[in-house]
Amino acid sequence: MNIFQPRTYRTQFNSERFTGFEVKHLETDLWIGVDPTSFQPKIKEFALAKIKSLRNKFDEYIKVEPFFKKSLKPFQPSDVAPAEAIEMATAAEKAGIGPMSAVAGLFAREVGEEIIQNFSVNELVIENGGDIYVLLKNKLVLSVFAGDSILSERIGLVIPTDKKKLGICTSAGTVGPSLSYGKADAVVVVCEDILLADAFATAFGNKVKSPHDIEKVIKQSEKHPEILSLLIICEDKIGIWGDYEMRVLK
Repeated sequence: MNIFQPRTYRTQFNSERFTGFEVKHLETDLWIGVDPTSFQPKIKEFALAKIKSLRNKFDEYIKVEPFFKKSLKPFQPSDVAPAEAIEMATAAEKAGIGPMSAVAGLFAREVGEEIIQNFSVNELVIENGGDIYVLLKNKLVLSVFAGDSILSERIGLVIPTDKKKLGICTSAGTVGPSLSYGKADAVVVVCEDILLADAFATAFGNKVKSPHDIEKVIKQSEKHPEILSLLIICEDKIGIWGDYEMRVLK
């Protein structure tokens, strides 16, 4: 069954700070924001070409090793795997889940790096189904979309500029088409490595079945120094851990 949900949260990005556009190919649907002084129409062409190239690479690889795509547990790719697949598997293994849990983060990062290498941009946001790769010069307040929760878009995570590039990834059991075994309205993980952020967001999201699980999952996250910040919303309850400030927006 194909479930389509309009990505209305994309309208929350500051249109004065970012010139935004969408790039789509098959299942990949990116929103890309570039600071207006750095924006060039050609960026969209480079982004689309990178998505197609990556998709073709993975399609060819999965023909040889189909279990890479199917596995919900850590999976060790063979020698035929491309470097990107090995990176995904390594990140997912740390989170204890299957390698495809990091695919959205990988596509966001690779498109972001392609843009950074070919264009002089001051600030960049790549959003891929709730997973965000950023290059920032000034702090950014991200409102957290949490479906039907009373806290949806009322909570903001303040992203500072102490790290040049970051991955900010969200998993939800109640929103969107992505596979989740949990009932969280939003689990947001911030790491320097977006693949780790993506995998951990999925893993933690699977474990939040009710608001009572929030504290337990936060304690588990403390074992992973790669995690810079974690925010969980489930129904009317919220939990936060890590370095970054939470802000009430409205």
